[in-house]
Amino acid sequence: MPKLKTLYICQQCGHQSIKWAGRCPGCGEWNALVEEVVEPLGSSGSRPLDAVATTPLAEVTLDDAVRVRTGLGEFDRVLGGGIVPGSVTLVGGEPGIGKSTLLLSVAGALAASGQTVLYVSGEESLRQTKLRAMRLGLSGSPVRLLAHTQLEVIAGAIAQLAPQVVIVDSIQVIEAEALNSAPGSIGQVRACAQALVRLMKAGHSALFLVGHVTKDGYLAGPKVLEHLVDTVLYFEGEPTSGFRLLRSTKNRFGATHELGVFHMTAEGLVEVPNPSELFVSDPASGAMPGCMVGVSLEGSRPLLVEVQALTSPCGIGLPRRRTTGVDFNRLSMLLAVLERRVGLHQLAQQDVFVSSLGGVRLLEPAADLAVAIAIASSLKERPTSRRDLAIGEVGLTGEVRPVVNVSQRVHEAKRVGFQRCFVAARRGGAARMDGIELIPVAHVREAVALALE
Repeated sequence: MPKLKTLYICQQCGHQSIKWAGRCPGCGEWNALVEEVVEPLGSSGSRPLDAVATTPLAEVTLDDAVRVRTGLGEFDRVLGGGIVPGSVTLVGGEPGIGKSTLLLSVAGALAASGQTVLYVSGEESLRQTKLRAMRLGLSGSPVRLLAHTQLEVIAGAIAQLAPQVVIVDSIQVIEAEALNSAPGSIGQVRACAQALVRLMKAGHSALFLVGHVTKDGYLAGPKVLEHLVDTVLYFEGEPTSGFRLLRSTKNRFGATHELGVFHMTAEGLVEVPNPSELFVSDPASGAMPGCMVGVSLEGSRPLLVEVQALTSPCGIGLPRRRTTGVDFNRLSMLLAVLERRVGLHQLAQQDVFVSSLGGVRLLEPAADLAVAIAIASSLKERPTSRRDLAIGEVGLTGEVRPVVNVSQRVHEAKRVGFQRCFVAARRGGAARMDGIELIPVAHVREAVALALE
């Protein structure tokens, strides 16, 4: 086998160097040289081009693409129905959010169903993993453990055990012997991830990689890491809250932006099958100003979320605007619409604070109408009904625009117990849907007036 060698390659211009330098000699970019493994030409042993066989698309079978259920319904939901053999999934999240707890629970459930599972812990010892397993009630689980960071040792264990599922926690601490750079560097992460992906694809085994995130919340390492894998999951949640949200941003085997909800307890993660009831206040608690419920569609799941707003006269200086779970740019736009199109000129001298209950992020424009009504309710000190909700996008002229999948959102609201829903006015629209009264509104001024009656 030809001996492998390493080169330092510039990520900007592709310049190659046999030694590292702080500045690229080719393009002059600083800190752009990354160590990579280079195979000598002809070492791959590939056949001549005329001997390469192709497969017609019609002859490709899907017999081996049967999904494997993990036993955690919320986890299977985000994956698209279960684990696909040969798939590679990257799980990222803040430190201490519960990534290891989640994947160890998945490993225990799979091992209990007869699957051979290898859990590679590069950051914790076997004793630490055992202590976590005891808290989860998995002390007698047949999960196979390996506490090592050397890529070659991990590959040998996979070849010897031939597991159906491999979990690596985490990819940033794995190092290849052929590279001289430190674990976690761009070259190490890329080389180790590529080697593990090739190994698992060849054996049709599922691979889960735990990835660190930067202080900005993005996955650390090269962007090619997200391109290598089939599924990218983000595990997130407020540090002071017990709720954890598992969100998919890439999925080659299912829908993206699916959402799974868990509750962190002393015994581990507990699934939350009805999250809408958690992110909405109890209707029996009484009406209060500044509250309105909207419906966010997370993948195929409609999620009812209560929006709370607080306005307060500002002192000296510019008024403050603060958001939690609501996009700041959308809030600025809605405040301008309420001032100019609805006539709430007092907002220019008010501090405005907007938050979504439970820390859920409202990313789609369908929550605009609920946010606008909540702000107007707080400013006028007039409460809205606990049985009302609002679904609609607000434009710059103040018009309320329709959103997709209204029937699915209304059906979820009916299940929770709501009675009226403010929606965008459309020609020939029904007056009721699933037993909920639909109140069509063409302008945000009309919606505010009807909601604050």
